[in-house]
Amino acid sequence: MKLRALLLCALFLRLALPTFSHAQLYEADRKLARDLLAELIETNTTDSVGNVSTASEAMAKRLRDAGFADSDIFIGGPNDRKKNLVARLKGTGAQKPVLLMGHLDVVEAHREDWTSDPFQLVEKDGYFYGRGTEDMKAGDAIYVLTMMRLKREGYTPDRDIILALTADEEGGESNGVDWLLKNHRDLVDAEFALNADGGGVITGKGKPFIVAMGASEKLYADYELEVTNPGGHSSMPTPENAIYRLSDALVRLEHYKFPFELNDVTRAFFQRTAKVQTGQVSADMLTVTKTPPDQAAIERLSQDPYYNALMHTTCIATRVQAGHANNAQPQRATANVNCRILPGHSRDEILQGLTKVVDDPKVSLTYVNNGMKVIMGDREKTALPPVPLKPVVMDPLEKISAEMWPGAPVVPEMGTGATDGVYTNPAGIPTYGISGLAIDVDDDRSHGRDERLPVESYYNGVVFYYRYLKAVAGGK
Repeated sequence: MKLRALLLCALFLRLALPTFSHAQLYEADRKLARDLLAELIETNTTDSVGNVSTASEAMAKRLRDAGFADSDIFIGGPNDRKKNLVARLKGTGAQKPVLLMGHLDVVEAHREDWTSDPFQLVEKDGYFYGRGTEDMKAGDAIYVLTMMRLKREGYTPDRDIILALTADEEGGESNGVDWLLKNHRDLVDAEFALNADGGGVITGKGKPFIVAMGASEKLYADYELEVTNPGGHSSMPTPENAIYRLSDALVRLEHYKFPFELNDVTRAFFQRTAKVQTGQVSADMLTVTKTPPDQAAIERLSQDPYYNALMHTTCIATRVQAGHANNAQPQRATANVNCRILPGHSRDEILQGLTKVVDDPKVSLTYVNNGMKVIMGDREKTALPPVPLKPVVMDPLEKISAEMWPGAPVVPEMGTGATDGVYTNPAGIPTYGISGLAIDVDDDRSHGRDERLPVESYYNGVVFYYRYLKAVAGGK
């Protein structure tokens, strides 16, 4: 009875319990975690019609209600729809700050493509459904809840904890991290950054087998293929059809595979993951790390899209547009080809490679940045090398992961996509992809239809980040 009374008293006072187990989350915070996720999911933050500023203001209100002063909260951006939120939990200053990075924007989603409204949080069959449940509003909600909990506890860390929730990571012309670094570097300057847009617990049929930590990532690049033609009446076809010519070029790209390549991070990934895999997959993971690698093993692993992306630069057609009338031959046909480039290679190098693969002087290829053709500039950018594995980041990650997901080793990985680390890493803020969310290796629906996240994965992620951030930030 005494324990029950103490728990009821803590509930009334909204105090956080001092320690948390793998499956425990204080009931009041569990409800708050769901409410935060729902509020973010149900705020449309797409580039086309959404508003990131609305989400920033909503999360700022949550932080103010938890006790954050106005002087510790900043909201700003280049326009009314793309305002970013920066909040600071002040520490003793014994150590340099840590930056929590999360993007508020999401990729487009159309109601007719989904079985439920993508901008409503739906809980069904043990999953949360909604655009951003994986990428990455669950991570944003966890950040906000963690900051609120630490504030109401009266926690004083050894280093300031800075939260930055930003715009246009998924696209658009107003990337929030880039804007903050250029206009308000002092607000986000830190010794290192944690980015919940990378890493996470990888499961197989619900069983955790590795805890991934993002130590490297690919470089994002878009290229436009274009074919032009005088056109003409559709009743008198000519052999130079722009759509057919473009299609032929895309088929050549489809069948081309960039060379196999490993770096220190991906080699370590396969070596460590082999220990928790079995059979042919385990053997192939070890074989591809040898010199020379076994080609048959490369081919077998490449059948898995994730493993293939770790070993190769990848390019895929994502958008096609052609024609101007149903009864006319097309005067123009274009396709966007999206590439994810391995570290050590530049956008310009890949452009030259694609030109050779297409091998057609009547198909022009142009590097594209934010929807605008660019001739010079950032196409020369090269994907960065991996970040150093700092003990302050790795030691608590390994300790807490072993307690929450025993038997699943921490494995540095290379992100097959790209994150806002593309801005912070070159700015001298090493960025680590760390998330406590568990996603099944065969059920990654980020950017896709019916995006979803296991309910308990979300709540366990809340527990993880609370424990991990306190270990990283120190203090009491």
